[in-house]
Amino acid sequence: MSEKRIGIIMHGVTGRMGTNQHLVRSILEIRKQGGVALKDGTRLMPDPILVGRNTAKIEALAKQHGVRRWTTDLEAALRAKEDAVFFDAASTQLRPRLLKQAIAAGKHVYCEKPVSTNLAEALSLYRAAKKARVKHGVVQDKLWLPGLLKLQRLRDSGFFGKILSVRGEFGYWVFEGDPQSAQPPAQRPSWNYRSEDGGGIILDMLCHWRYVLDQLFGGVKAVSCRGATHIPYRWDENGKKYRATADDAAYASFELAGGAIAHFNSSWTVRVRRDDLLTLQVDGTRGSAVAGLRRCWTQSLDATPKPVWNPDIPQPINFFEGWTEEPDDPAWGNAFKTQWELFLRHVAGEGPFRWGLMEGARGVQLAELGLRSWKRRRWVTVPTLRA
Repeated sequence: MSEKRIGIIMHGVTGRMGTNQHLVRSILEIRKQGGVALKDGTRLMPDPILVGRNTAKIEALAKQHGVRRWTTDLEAALRAKEDAVFFDAASTQLRPRLLKQAIAAGKHVYCEKPVSTNLAEALSLYRAAKKARVKHGVVQDKLWLPGLLKLQRLRDSGFFGKILSVRGEFGYWVFEGDPQSAQPPAQRPSWNYRSEDGGGIILDMLCHWRYVLDQLFGGVKAVSCRGATHIPYRWDENGKKYRATADDAAYASFELAGGAIAHFNSSWTVRVRRDDLLTLQVDGTRGSAVAGLRRCWTQSLDATPKPVWNPDIPQPINFFEGWTEEPDDPAWGNAFKTQWELFLRHVAGEGPFRWGLMEGARGVQLAELGLRSWKRRRWVTVPTLRA
């Protein structure tokens, strides 16, 4: 069986998500399995080069994981003809400039989301990639999580009947990072909490909810969003106190094509008392389901209990009973790795890839309109996005 190399410039992978999900659990795991199988029997083998600004960090990361190529010279990496793909997982504000550099160098581009901090920039990226005729993709990992794949399977089987509503709860407590307290260090970088640096949970999470809603439950037609900065001060990576200028919580409702209503609470200031960091409840005329990142429970119409309101006695019904857990599919793997494999096959000429820069722009559009809704305190229509 023959092997074909594909060079990948990986920028911004010294952060937690870039290291764990993209480098270790995706690219290096694909290498361990012998590459990506193509239809002609060839194995497409990714060959990463790690790129970052901090020499010590990027060298240590490469050495730790046995990656032979690394550099702090991004321009030289982009000039190299042997690397076909540029991937970025750095900060949102830097992403448009980096992607345009890569597109101008003739690289196929794949990146984390949000693709930019505003819709105009996001659309300009799509147009630049289209004009250059390079292939492009945006990480939309939640579509390949086992819990959401089970919801998709239930939807496709007709289990829900007519879908009436979708309710999402996302988030956890992100510590303020005060070095003088007994708290653990903050789990997220400080720029996430500064709007001037591209931070904010609305920009971050409404990009996710856009593709989840559009592709699983119905296109988003309108949004009503209320953001909040519940914690006004935090401490950065150097222990310096700073004012949080970005929203750390968002409470958003969405009207969907087909008539369903969705509501998502997203917060970095919430303590978790639910099954997972993200839970989705989907209610339909014939049944309901509750899914986390991996597990999913269903209750059909026939199994639905008949509660009677009586606050004067203890609740006689155990509402956690009467639900059935959906089985796993052994073919499902890591969500990030799955999408990487699809993108690499696409670059190799095997099939379309619908999760490109236009999908990324749709996410930015919804975030932008969510911020507008908050500012104006009203529902905002989500127009059809055209290039």
